Amino acid sequence: MSLATAAAVAAGSWATAAYLDAKFHLRKDLEAISRLRTGAKEYERVVREDKVCFWYVLEEQCKKSWDNRAIWSREGGIYTFGQLYEESIRYAQWMLEQGVKPGELVAMYMTNSPHFMFVWFACAAIGAAPAFINYNLEGKALMHCLDVCQTRLLIVDEDAGCQKRIGQSRSEIEARGTRIAVLDSSLKQQIAARPVVRPGDELRKGTKGSFPYCLIYTSGTTGLPKGCAFTLQRIYAMNGHNQPICGGIPGKDQWYNAMPLYHGTGAISSSCSLLQGIAIAIAPKFSVSRFWNDIYDSGSTFFIYVGETARYLLNAPPHPLERKHKLRCCYGNGLRPDVWEKFQTRFNIPEVGEFFNSTEGMFSLFNHDRGPYLRACVGHHGLILRLMLRNTYIPVRIDHETGDIWRDPKTGFAQRTSYEEGGEMVVAVPNKEAFQGYWRAQAATDKKFCTDVFKKGDIYYRSGDALRREPDGRWHFLDRLGDTFRWKSENVSTAEVALTIGQYPGIAEANVYGVLVPNHEGRAGCAAIHLDPNHTGPPVDYNDLLKYLRARLPRYAVPVFLRIVKESTHIHNHKQNKVPLRKEGVDPKAIGTEAPEGKGDVFLWAPPKSDQYVPFQPEDWDKLSNGQARL
Repeated sequence: MSLATAAAVAAGSWATAAYLDAKFHLRKDLEAISRLRTGAKEYERVVREDKVCFWYVLEEQCKKSWDNRAIWSREGGIYTFGQLYEESIRYAQWMLEQGVKPGELVAMYMTNSPHFMFVWFACAAIGAAPAFINYNLEGKALMHCLDVCQTRLLIVDEDAGCQKRIGQSRSEIEARGTRIAVLDSSLKQQIAARPVVRPGDELRKGTKGSFPYCLIYTSGTTGLPKGCAFTLQRIYAMNGHNQPICGGIPGKDQWYNAMPLYHGTGAISSSCSLLQGIAIAIAPKFSVSRFWNDIYDSGSTFFIYVGETARYLLNAPPHPLERKHKLRCCYGNGLRPDVWEKFQTRFNIPEVGEFFNSTEGMFSLFNHDRGPYLRACVGHHGLILRLMLRNTYIPVRIDHETGDIWRDPKTGFAQRTSYEEGGEMVVAVPNKEAFQGYWRAQAATDKKFCTDVFKKGDIYYRSGDALRREPDGRWHFLDRLGDTFRWKSENVSTAEVALTIGQYPGIAEANVYGVLVPNHEGRAGCAAIHLDPNHTGPPVDYNDLLKYLRARLPRYAVPVFLRIVKESTHIHNHKQNKVPLRKEGVDPKAIGTEAPEGKGDVFLWAPPKSDQYVPFQPEDWDKLSNGQARL
């Protein structure tokens, strides 16, 4: 073969390989598989060496990056990796003095600060683990969380609100054998004065992969919070300890986090960054007014988001620093499709790392968006992963009346839907032990499984989320199970309706849910609308909005009712909360009983055969109640 012929063949082969890679995303899939295999091998190694405790990873990284910045905080100062290491050891020695033993959980009722990380890593140094309690909880919910983790030590932030809430339950907390330690300036000084004496390896000996990296609680919007152990094995499995996300570079990049550190996204992203040798910047909480100053002053290149934080920033007036920054990527979950491109364009943020996961961690997707192709997706699988996971991640039909998986009346089996249509995602597991389960809550754990789904004896984990996947592997979120409702014998996706409403000029956000109406089957659509306070155009024309929605949505999906809210409907983790609004419905007597701040909200409705949204009055409810009016 001549040189020219060989060159032509090589060029042709390269072109073919490039074409196949572009079409089927082979290289991306192989990189993802390699990451998982590397994590599995690393886990096997630490098990052999009895170094499962992540303290060893942190220790190695701190020694490697000793003089590099580890933590930036406007209120709490700047710490190097060396200082992070030494402070963690001092806190560890203090914990030992408090009687904390390996294998125990230490409850943390703390706001965001560098000391949050010191306490967390100190737990690892002595073979213990932290239980992160939402510092907004009080009373019954707080006591429940303490009962779940069965801690003997509760570390409380010096914040006045935290101390007040704990103080209200102090006698009950102490009666259950839990000691309260308030981390005020005096205690911090005492701890800082301790010598740096590394806790011995014997404290971490025998740590199992099933032991918590941390215990995180669910948000508790539909009941009391449930504890989920983010296990040490899971950290290794996701290779989160040594392979930076989105190409982060140790010594160069820095992650800004204003999300609650008691919440999974903020906690795992921030801690893994430190384990990788990448600095973090910590803010006490998310604030639109201070966000860009923090980003600029800290020099952060990534920031962590959850839920509607991007919308908050978009709804704010222009800030002189909103494009004068070093940000190249935002990372988190819940970035809505209707704000995705607007957010990137306005603030000049070229990359988005959107992941889809839950506290339980059984169904996980990731999308590193670096261009239009993957915009507004919650994940992407190339051909290899689609083939590998075709019988692992499976969409099934849902009975929206019961909220359960639909079962064939004759066979009793579920119906698998196409990926393009989507459905609730169920995950094939070999047995119930594949899911770590809720901490000390077997009944709640059992509810996450379904059996005899496609054949007798099989077992699947229920994600509780409905998604669809395009033929090319792009995943899209449809709805949270329980949010989708049935109206006029059709299933209404609240996410789809909210997306459409959110694109109307002058509307900052829509929270869509179904409400019960007397003498009607199913639930009628209601949209809680928060108007954009910075909108400079004409005010929202609700009659035009109705026309707009009917042109873009199926008739059954157009909300019958509108609730004009004065405040956004978010909970502590910046995600929408439909529960109180759904409970109140549109019964005038119920308004304000579940969401007190909404007592003065204005209600509109589209009466039968009407082309307008008009005020919804108590007499209209009476007519619906006694059957004089039907929708």
